[in-house]
Amino acid sequence: MYRHLEQCVLDLEQNGHLVRIKEEVDPHLEMAAIHMKVFEAGGPALLFENVKGSKFRAISNLFGTVERSKFMFRHTWESTQRVIDLRGAPMKAMKNPFGHIGTGLAAWKALPKQSSGSVPVAAQEIQISDLPLIKHWPDDGGAFVTLPQVFTEQPGKPGLMNANLGMYRVQLSGNDYELNKEIGVHYQIHRGIGIHQDMANKLGRPLKVSIFVGGPPAHTLAAVMPLPEGLSEMTFAGLLAGRRFRYSYRDGFVLSNDADFVITGEIHPGETKPEGPFGDHLGYYSLTHPFPLMKVHKVYAKPNAIWPFTVVGRPPQEDTAFGALIHELTGDAIKQEIPGVKEVHAVDAAGVHPLLFAIGSERYTPYQQVKRPTEILTLANRILGTGQLSLAKYLFITAEDKQPVTTHHEAEFLAYVLERLELRRDIHFYTNTTIDTLDYSGTGLNEGSKVVFAAYGEKIRELCRETPDVLKELRGFENARLVMPGVVAIQGPAFTSYADAKAQLQSLSEAIAEKGPLPSCPMIVLCDDSTFLSAKVDNFLWATFTRSNPSHDIYGVNSGYEHKHWACDNVIIDARTKPHQAPPLIADPAVEKRIERLFAAGASLGGLKL
Repeated sequence: MYRHLEQCVLDLEQNGHLVRIKEEVDPHLEMAAIHMKVFEAGGPALLFENVKGSKFRAISNLFGTVERSKFMFRHTWESTQRVIDLRGAPMKAMKNPFGHIGTGLAAWKALPKQSSGSVPVAAQEIQISDLPLIKHWPDDGGAFVTLPQVFTEQPGKPGLMNANLGMYRVQLSGNDYELNKEIGVHYQIHRGIGIHQDMANKLGRPLKVSIFVGGPPAHTLAAVMPLPEGLSEMTFAGLLAGRRFRYSYRDGFVLSNDADFVITGEIHPGETKPEGPFGDHLGYYSLTHPFPLMKVHKVYAKPNAIWPFTVVGRPPQEDTAFGALIHELTGDAIKQEIPGVKEVHAVDAAGVHPLLFAIGSERYTPYQQVKRPTEILTLANRILGTGQLSLAKYLFITAEDKQPVTTHHEAEFLAYVLERLELRRDIHFYTNTTIDTLDYSGTGLNEGSKVVFAAYGEKIRELCRETPDVLKELRGFENARLVMPGVVAIQGPAFTSYADAKAQLQSLSEAIAEKGPLPSCPMIVLCDDSTFLSAKVDNFLWATFTRSNPSHDIYGVNSGYEHKHWACDNVIIDARTKPHQAPPLIADPAVEKRIERLFAAGASLGGLKL
């Protein structure tokens, strides 16, 4: 149980989970490149002791593995799990009240506490320019905070029990921001801070914002946790830290006493500035858009403060381990929120939000001889209407029948669905709706479409396990390659416009139809590079589902409408890169070469097995 981040650093170091980097390292691209190389190798947390241009140290890869995260929370993990489980299923306490007394006491002891004593984080006032201004990718708009804890109170109802603590992107420098006076706050739809800003706007007053950075690792994790109703982020932070979240007020702003840094300021109604671009979790740059402008009031730092950061890019990255940790901690929360759902898996390889796999129940018509999707269609609507899950574009859902199924073996799960998918009945579109803010495959910011593939019943086809010959002989389309059973990638001409794409896909569909039925290959992916897409399943999941908008990019062999329902014999997904989409993240080779000095024999990272 750590009182502060420094204590965590020492614990990790003593137990072989952390390495100190003593050489001077440039926050411009170098620190991020070092982090990614070490993360990819499953390496330790990194303490940068000599950051060029800043007197402050920085730490990364703190949550780089689930094992390290659970080690940090080893004393409080089980008790925190029990409290979350009890909050999600309160009937358990009613059935066995005495068995849950300890759990209730743990939650009560974790309630946040206003401090009347010293405030370590307020020991010194600094400026934004004093911080480690870390730039991660060559075309990023400037330096960003990647692990902030952004705190707001509900306007008109101050107090921590009406507060929101979330992890939203914060741009510190670059673009049109006046250094030390202005920063950008980027948040997506369905976020608590947006509700608070809307309330403040209606009241005609600025929204007070406090950005905490660092502190006990539990505080960082609390900012990203999807918590059950009635359990605040600050209470969760206290549970997992084994120590109450302590806070104070200065100039009307909330300070986290145990944070390493706090930035305070105000967001005024209607004031925005261009934010971005910035490497995002889909593996592309999120482009420049107007987002709320925060006018800086004061910046605080505790003595010997440490600046935590991570790198956001194509999965897997450190937030992959974050996601696995959250899944393990929250356990069966989705089952409690949506009865009938057994599993929902946001596929990390596809950037999390674009693609969901789910398993539900089929209990509506047990008397029918022929099994078909019924209850899972209702569950699909519930899933796509729930919190962050509502940002998904693709949902593949089924129910167990005669064999156990799991969503976490992606290729096997998808094959199970494709074996049972009735292509003229089981594909359901939602058009002109909302998608992830960072997803540029749609028709505008937050705008796009969704599709549900809902399959249940007996297996109706054997999936091809090699590329069908008919797909190797298509004029204008080449290099057909098997991705996985039932899925083939075909390389086509570069995408120019949707009008041209419609003609090209019609030609492709007709050419396949002329060869006769092809039931063993229910899914065909048109792409720029079929060798890349078929090289491994993760490439297929990433390129296909991040580069397509269902309503615009799904076509079909012998497709048409039957009573307003779209149907086909084979699905074709146009996963070619579109001109309006964001560019992918590509590392700078010169920087990659430059950081090799740190991995040489005798250097700080020379002893790592990479």
